[in-house]
Formats: sequence, C-alpha cells, structure tokens
Amino acid sequence: QAQLVESGGGLVQAGGSLRLTCAASGRSFSSYAVGWFRQAPGKEREFVTTISWSGGNTYYADSVKGRFTISRDNAKSTVYLQMNSLKPEDTAIYYCAAKRSQMPVAGIHSYDYDYWGQGTQVTVSS
Repeated sequence: QAQLVESGGGLVQAGGSLRLTCAASGRSFSSYAVGWFRQAPGKEREFVTTISWSGGNTYYADSVKGRFTISRDNAKSTVYLQMNSLKPEDTAIYYCAAKRSQMPVAGIHSYDYDYWGQGTQVTVSS
C-alpha cells in the first residue's frame, strides 16, 4: 500500500514556475505508475499527466503539454511535476495518485488510480 504526500504548491505570478513533489512511502514504489490530477473550484477533477513505473513513458493533457514535465526518482520514492509558463487557469488543488502497474500508460481517469495524496494548492495570479 502506498501513502502519498504532495508539497511545493504556492502562489506564483503568471509566467512563473513551480515544482511539485509527491513523496511516497510503502514498499515497491518502483512498481507504481503515478499520475497528477488537479481540481479547480467548482470544477471536476481533471487529469494532468502520468508517468510509468520506470519513468520511461509519460503522457500529458493537451492543456499542459510543453509547459509541464513529470519525472521520478525511484531511489527516493519521489515523483516531480515541474510547471513552467504558468497561467491563471492552472490554479487548482493538485493531487498525485498511484497504482501498481506495468503498463506504459496507467490511465488518465481518477478511477484508474488506487492511492491518493491530500493535495497541494497552486494559485497563479494574473
């Protein structure tokens, strides 16, 4: 069973950058695919990006492609989300999620994932 803790959120001006961290505890983190989702006030939770267990495969939502980069360090049981060129519409609570998977892409829906962190707030001012 994986336990996830996000950090790195905050307030940033449009055009700025933030790096989110998802730290995992539990065994066999390298067997888990990890995804990032976000939820803005009054909106449904939406997929942002996912990375395979090895880090060899990534997939991004069109809205963040070219601006966000997901990566992982299995030795540290950590996944990162580097967010550049932030826009006000990126404002949301960001969640990391994990599932045990050997697939190249674990999934882009919330129900594809079994474990969730508590979320970290990202606010982008215009």
